[in-house]
Amino acid sequence: MPLSYQAAVLHAPHAPLAIETVIAEPLKPGDVSVRIKAASLCHTDLEVIEGGLRFPMPIVLGHEAAGIVEEVGSDVSGVRRGDHVVLSWNPHCGGCFYCDRSQPILCEGYLANGPQAFGFDGEPRARLEDGRSLRQLMYLGAFGEICVVPAQQAIVMPRDLPFDRACLIGCGVMTGAGAAMNVASIRDGDTVMVLGCGAVGLAAVQGARLAGAGTVVAVDLNADKLRLAAQMGADVGVNAAEEDPVEVARRLTGGRGADVVIESAGNAGVFRTSAETVRPGGEIIWLGKIDVEKDVAFRWGSLMGEKRIRRSSYGGARPQRDFPLLARAYLDGRLKLDELISRRIALDEINAGFTALKRGETIRSVIMF
Repeated sequence: MPLSYQAAVLHAPHAPLAIETVIAEPLKPGDVSVRIKAASLCHTDLEVIEGGLRFPMPIVLGHEAAGIVEEVGSDVSGVRRGDHVVLSWNPHCGGCFYCDRSQPILCEGYLANGPQAFGFDGEPRARLEDGRSLRQLMYLGAFGEICVVPAQQAIVMPRDLPFDRACLIGCGVMTGAGAAMNVASIRDGDTVMVLGCGAVGLAAVQGARLAGAGTVVAVDLNADKLRLAAQMGADVGVNAAEEDPVEVARRLTGGRGADVVIESAGNAGVFRTSAETVRPGGEIIWLGKIDVEKDVAFRWGSLMGEKRIRRSSYGGARPQRDFPLLARAYLDGRLKLDELISRRIALDEINAGFTALKRGETIRSVIMF
């Protein structure tokens, strides 16, 4: 008998998500079926709802999730029934031009199949009761009771890591902390400035601390987020509505500017600020997103002086390596996750959760199943 479950389905941009019965396709030999225990709401999901990111529909959103493996395909090894897992949204082939160069986020298969929003092999994993195939955002589609994915996307985690904390590692924490720990060239004692203190920026603050930064400066327009940043390890909080981050960066460094600037606001003006606040010879990591067709103008002089700019999409993630390391950092008390959770909600509260996210009322709302 086919497996059916409840999921939040988006049928059109700007429409509310509908809780519907979904039917899983037969399990493929290399796939696993995961019963989702927690999934958090991310701005990327909101971008799809609002039409900023365009995918075929109907689609199940959700790409930051954790759960328990219920069934494994006949060819699966390394993942077993009953394992606690966090899901990764970056499957990769391991053999293309970019995978050979240790850049799985640029995997040719990943980039080619992603816009179709099916599985990594281009085939659907679920359908609606009327027979229409369901798309899966970012190869997952985790806003449902079940998520069927290739086994490489299910990363086994410690059993003592709570699911609501675990799911955060799958995207926002990996993106922010990984940008500081894997992508940026932070040296012991460096001054690191983080522009934007949402979930990703707060994770970047912690990643900078774990990477050995001497002074971490958090910048935002929201006083509550700056207080959270202080809890996460920021030494200095800058409200950009009251202070100029450029002046603060120079004041703290004898006029040089920050050694590393991590931008996580997704705002053209903040991209410009990142170039003004970093010192000559320093490094800028861009995490935020804006419309891909939009132009961003810079004062040319702000880019001079051997400054290095890198764009990071998933914090240099090697999920099989990094997810367990981040889990261990949390369990050892070196990484804070509890404070990132603003609300715990039920699946049928998902639309209200996205309204709160859009209003800036939450860092992360987590759906508990």
